[in-house]
Order: sequence, then structure tokens, then C-alpha cells
Amino acid sequence: MKKVFVLVGEASGDLHASNLIKEANTLDTSLSWQGWGGDLMAGQGVVVKKHIRELSFMGFLEVLLNIRTILNNFKVCKSQIEAYEPDILLLVDYPGFNLRIAKWAKKKGIPVVYYISPQIWAWKASRIKIIKETVDKMYCILPFEKAYYEKEDFSVSYFGHPLIDAKSNYEEEKQLISQGNQRVIAVLPGSREQEINRKLDLMLCAVSKYNAFRIVVACAPNLPSSYYESYKERYPQAEFVFGKTYDLLSIADFAVVTSGTATLETAIFKVPQVVCYKSSYLSYRIAKWLVNIKYISLVNLIMDREVVTELIQEDVSILKIQKELDALIFDHPHREKMLSIYDEMLLLLGREGCSKKIAQDLLGYYSK
Repeated sequence: MKKVFVLVGEASGDLHASNLIKEANTLDTSLSWQGWGGDLMAGQGVVVKKHIRELSFMGFLEVLLNIRTILNNFKVCKSQIEAYEPDILLLVDYPGFNLRIAKWAKKKGIPVVYYISPQIWAWKASRIKIIKETVDKMYCILPFEKAYYEKEDFSVSYFGHPLIDAKSNYEEEKQLISQGNQRVIAVLPGSREQEINRKLDLMLCAVSKYNAFRIVVACAPNLPSSYYESYKERYPQAEFVFGKTYDLLSIADFAVVTSGTATLETAIFKVPQVVCYKSSYLSYRIAKWLVNIKYISLVNLIMDREVVTELIQEDVSILKIQKELDALIFDHPHREKMLSIYDEMLLLLGREGCSKKIAQDLLGYYSK
């Protein structure tokens, strides 16, 4: 029996890891899994030792404020890995934590596989040294990352983007939210409490003027329903749904989306969108100083041009969200251009089967 310890720190990692684990279990039924993750991984047979709801710290200031908890998490994680004695340590995204664990694991002689590369092309390019020293096998999910690593003389694998698989799996199993007769504006405020606190009121105020539309909010599955009660009271016209983000995107006509994985998911479902990002002032200023990228949304990063409008920090305002939504709703050429570029992007991301190909490659690599 081959034992794998998986380390995931966010909802998107839970999704991608669960699909990879599902494919790996199909190929090899003797695999045993433990790790840190969420409900989706647990559903694929992973014994979850710490849930992602305990790990969601966003921004530099928030990390500093929770530094004692984070340092304790390192100690707990190391002890759990040692007790399990895995044959493979599978790290999924979450680089601030995972690269430190990778360094420790390498010294312990544990093979390290990294799935979803740290975004060293955006910031902390010096991390390439740690990656070269500690990571045995790297799987990237963005098309330009393979060439980036080749320039750094480090071999990685790229089989496409796992969100294509996630959408394909959804198409097989979907149970739609009732579509009704009204058009729908989807509001995707993120999965972390800090980011929701900063933006959801602004988002809902902005979309409230569109009386002809249904307003539906995708709630974070890692937060209790009680968290959203105050929003429901202030915005009774809005609907709040849990665990149905893809159902919502499948019927949405337009979307207001928090920067992150959701921007790419929205594009894959071909929904015209406005992207919002709002962090604490200190975290944003530090990021602005450190990060070397032209865009924050994955759609724009992949296409290397502005496809979707990005409203950042003070630009996340009621009037500016409404201005961009008006352009999407009433400016047909503008909307059609965005949808056309979505199609170009989907060609770059590849066809479904990414998770299966990675599982095959990984098991083949460690059966040598």
C-alpha cells in the first residue's frame, strides 16, 4: 500500500486535489490518504487531519496577526506527517506554508510532489531556489508556466487546467438551481471571511439597482449559514445559495466576482464578469511593492491583456461596479468581445482529462 499525505490550504485546492485523488484511486485502489483539506477530499477517502476552514488567512497583516497559530500549525503538521510515514508528500498550492514543509520533508527523505505551482512568476522569484532543492515533481496548471520554469532550468509538467475537469464533472452530475424567467446576476464574493467582509456589502448595493434581474450570491461552503444572516436582512431581494457555485454560473447572465479562481471558473462558464479585489490597506501596499504582474485576474493573466475589467481597492465602489455592469448588459459588442476571448482562452487551457493525466504520470513516476 502506498501512503500519500496531502497538504491543501484553500477551497480551490480542495477541489483540485479531490479530482486528482479520485482519478488516482481509480487507477490504484490500494492507495491510502491522509492530509489537510476540506469536505471534497474527505469525500474521496482522505482522512482529514485539519480542515481548510481553520487555515484561511488572507493578506500580510492577517498573517502577522495570526502568526502564533500559523507557527503552531507547522509543528502540528510535521508531527502528523512523521506519524503517518507517507511514501509521497503531495503539496497543493498554498505556497507560504507548503514550501516550508517541502524544505523540512526533503531533509527527512520524503519525496515531495507539488501540484499547482507557486506563482513565482508574479512575486518571490527567489523561491525557484527552494523549489529546485526540495521538489521532486512539479505540476503546473497555467499554460505559460512551463516555459517560465524551462528558462530557470527546472523541468515541470503541464497537462492543462483542472477546472476544465471540474466543469466536465459538473456537467455529468448537475442539479440546477431553478432558472425561472428572469435573467440572473451572480455575486461571487470569495471564500475567506476577511474578503467577504470588505466587499459583499458594496457588491450587493451595486447590483440592487437591477430590479429586472435575480440576484444570487454564492456562499462559501467553509462558512456557516449564520454568517450571511445580516446580509440577508439588509438585502432581502437577494438569494443566497451554498455549494451551488457551478449551478449558479450555469444559469448566470452576468457576474460580479472576487479575484481568484472564481474569475477563471466564471470565464469557463462563459459568463461576462466584473472582477473586484479589496484587501487591507497595509496588505495592498505591501503586495503592490512586491508583486510584479500587470493583472490580478487569472483570465487577464493567461491572455496577457485586459479581457475583464479589474476594480482594485478604492475602485471597488458601488458606482464603478454599476458602470461596468451597465457596459456588459447594454453594450453588445463589448460583451461579445469578452465572450470571444473566453473561447481563445479555453483553447489554451486544453481539453478535459487533466486530473487523470496527472494521476497517471504521478503513479507511473513513483512505480519506477
